[in-house]
This record gives sequence, C-alpha cells and structure tokens, in this order.
Amino acid sequence: LRSLILVLGDQLDLEAAAFDGFDRERDAVWMAEVADESTHVWSSQPRTALFLAAMRHFAQTLRQRGLTVDYVSLDEPDNTGRFTTEVQRAVARHRPSRMVVTEPSEWRVQETVNRWESLTGVSVEIRSDRRFFASRERFAAWANNRRSLRMENFYREMRREHQVLMNGNQPVGGAWNYDSKNRKSLPTHVSLPDRPRFAQDETTREVLSLVARRFSDHFGTVDKFNWPV
Repeated sequence: LRSLILVLGDQLDLEAAAFDGFDRERDAVWMAEVADESTHVWSSQPRTALFLAAMRHFAQTLRQRGLTVDYVSLDEPDNTGRFTTEVQRAVARHRPSRMVVTEPSEWRVQETVNRWESLTGVSVEIRSDRRFFASRERFAAWANNRRSLRMENFYREMRREHQVLMNGNQPVGGAWNYDSKNRKSLPTHVSLPDRPRFAQDETTREVLSLVARRFSDHFGTVDKFNWPV
C-alpha cells in the first residue's frame, strides 16, 4: 500500500486535504471508532450516537465512490479502544509506505498523532486543515509579541481580512457582535419553528443500540434521553 489515509471523526469531508492525490489503486482509507474519544470528556448518548452514525455513513459514501476503506467499529472484538494502538494494528495489516492525515483540530489529538511516526516506523504526513479561515501559522503570526491573546481581536481581523459581514472596514449593522443581547431571554411573543426530524436508517438504528449498550454505565441509562426519530 502506498498511502494509508487516516480520517478522524470530525473530518468527514471529501474535500479534506488528506484526500488530495488519492489513488484508488494504491491507497486506502482508515477510520476507527475508539472508546477513548467518547469517554475522554463527558458526553451524552445522543451526541455519541450522532458522531458514530455520521462516521459510518461517511465510510459508506467512500466505498460507494470506489475507495478502499478499513473501518474499525466500536464493537469489533479486537478493537483496543485507543487511537494509537488501532493505528499500529492498521499499519501491521496494510504495511503502508506512509500515512496521511489532515491536522487534528484538538491539541490533545495533535500530540497523539505526532507520536505515530516513531511508534510505527512509518512516516506521517500531516496536512493543513483548509476548512478554516486561518491556519495555525496565520494565528501564530498574529499572536506573536502580543501581551494578551483575546479571541475577539483576532475575530475582528479575520472579518476584515476576508470581508465577512463587512461594509469596507466596518461591520454590517455597526456592531462587531451582539453578545449582550444574545444573553437575554427569548421574548415571549417570538415563536420557534418545529424542529426538523429525519427518519433513522438501519445504520443509525444499529449505532443507537450499540451506544445504549456500550455506554450506559458511563453516560447513564438510555431511558434518560429522548432519542430523535
């Protein structure tokens, strides 16, 4: 295998940088559901189910497009439940010349990815995530030599640079944000539309059942939650 493309659960995007130059004959995609990522911080069962269902549907989309996908489900007997050990198992299965991944959005995961090359002996190419207005390098350049780092100031610079809701150099509406108004209660005369609902397919139903069984002790019983239909 030339390249093993590692797709993390929050990178379900066919236009992600990791897919650049993908060769169906020589490359494969790896995805894994790992318990550590669902339990690292407290999460509700519906949120976890939504996350895993989205991953499985994305894997199905990739297969339909002719890509080879190595997908490790949460309930597979050999699943170790940890990112690093699952990557090591994938390397042993496929023996790729390199691994390619879009840079993680979380610092903790980035530090984990940084160790994979030394742990597996396979080079890891980490590509910039172009889904954001600013790269990490762009933020670092802005933050350099500043006494304090206030996100509001960087936010305004990005608005100006990319002309998002701007009239020239001034924000549309005359204010940069409406946080103070957003903190107030919703006026009683305002009515909200019905929430959209979507029919569950077989994949989603399987995930709902799996999460209810696997995480009931960690997140509480399934009866606590009003599952969407």
